[in-house]
Parts: sequence; structure tokens; C-alpha cells
Amino acid sequence: MTTTNLTVAVLGPGGVGGLIGALLARDGHRVICLAGEETAAVLRDDGLRIESSQYGDFTAAVEADTRLREPVDAVFVTVKQTALTDALNRVPAHVLGGAIVVPLLNGLDHLAALRERYPAATVVAGTIRVEATRTAPGHIVHSSPFANLELAAPIDEFAHRLRHAGLGVTLRDDETVMLWDKLAFLAPFALLTTRYQAAVEAVRSARRPELLVVLDEITAVARAAGAPVTTETVLSFFDRAPSTMKSSMQRDAEAGRPLELDAIGGAVLRAGAAHGIETPATARLVAELTASAYQEA
Repeated sequence: MTTTNLTVAVLGPGGVGGLIGALLARDGHRVICLAGEETAAVLRDDGLRIESSQYGDFTAAVEADTRLREPVDAVFVTVKQTALTDALNRVPAHVLGGAIVVPLLNGLDHLAALRERYPAATVVAGTIRVEATRTAPGHIVHSSPFANLELAAPIDEFAHRLRHAGLGVTLRDDETVMLWDKLAFLAPFALLTTRYQAAVEAVRSARRPELLVVLDEITAVARAAGAPVTTETVLSFFDRAPSTMKSSMQRDAEAGRPLELDAIGGAVLRAGAAHGIETPATARLVAELTASAYQEA
């Protein structure tokens, strides 16, 4: 990677991808957003419009296409897990080449799939802590006072570019620990808030006994996988969270969108089975949510 500005593709310029793309474009990098024709047309004409108390309100000019047609330095994969398979058709492996690939998806299993699909690329495990919502094509509302990435790779120069654009970036040594740090909170949070159609306050109070059982199961799986996560640590996150906080899975359920049950709950169940850890309470939640989604469909 040279010291000149980067060419970065954003696969799925929704809330997260749109914010990242806009910040990089504002900082002088070339950004190519990959999306459906309707969204791509809006982005070509109007750019990415950001409303943010942290970064200010601004519009960033970007390029947009339905397919990657040239090599890039990096690509952020910011679609939902439920849309990943179809979305990756927009990024042919022979075009992508040796780029850095940063998937900001929930769960665990996408890394192996991406590394198999793009063997010449550097696929970097990543997570992001941010609240950003696409309210219309090209219009992103950033409502959290932070946008913090964690990346598990020694990519110091790339991280420096991201920080210069305004993103918080922490480099981690162990991708397994990093991903389980997120999933150990996300899985119980998503499953319980969605199952009971309630914000975090109801889960940590009225549903606390069930929350504790689920946390015990999931943190046991995390420790078996090599991440030193405890029930007490994750519970403290629940107890500090804003009372009205909802999970993205819960919001998807409310809007009638597909749920990331397999990426989040399924990942825990598969890891539990692989390590011989029983997870009956988690499995019941996944089964009930699967049945509910099936009935509504």
C-alpha cells in the first residue's frame, strides 16, 4: 500500500458502509460503492449525505456501480449476513486480487467463506461499534458519539488512514478472542430482545433468570473456543446499556426483514457442538425465533 490516497470499495453502502465510505471520501480517498442499480444511481448523482453530531452534516461525492470492475486497495463488506451470498457476486475474485477485505458482519462463519472465495486477498476479521442508519438511499444518520473499529491484523498503515478519516481503530492480535468478545454480548442481546419484542431493560429485569442461563451457556462456548469471556463481564454490559436499547435483529423483526438467526444464534450452537458444550436455552430461543419467522413468512 503506497502513501497516496486509497481506492476503497464499499459493498453494501447502508448505515455502516455509507458512513465509512463518506468519511473516507471526505478525507480524499476514492470510494466506489457497490449496490443495486437504483441505489447506485442515487449515489452517483447525489453522493452520500451524512447527518452526525460527531462528524457534522456533510455530503461526500462517491462513485457507484453494481459490480467491481477494477482492482482496489481495500473493500469493506457491510451487508447483512442474510444478503452476503448474493452481494458477493458484485465482487469477482479475479478483479479483486490482493486487496484487503474487511467484513463487518455478525457471527463467525463468514471469515472462512470469504477466505475461500478470495484466496489472493487479505481477509481481516473486523468488528464495529456504531449506531448508523440508512433512512433512504445515500442518506445516513449517525446517532452514536463514536464509530470504533477493531481489526485483527497487523495493518498499521491502513489503520492510520482510517483514523485520519475520523474512525476509531484498534488493532487486535487474536481474531477469535475479538469476535467472541462481540458475539458473547450480541447473541444473548439479539435473541432475547427479539424473542420477547422488548428493549434491553425488560430483558435484564423481567427476564434476568433466563438471561443468566443463556449467558452461562454462551460464555462457556466462548471460553472453549479460546476467548476468556465470563458471565459477569457480559452481564455488566447489559446492566450499563441504555434502557431503551434494541438489537438490530429486533429492528429487523419489527420491519419484517430476514433475521440473522443463523449468523448469530446458529454460530453459537455450531461452536457449542464442536466443543462439546451443551446450549439448550440458546437452542430453544433459536428454535422459537425460527418457528416465528417461518409462520410470519
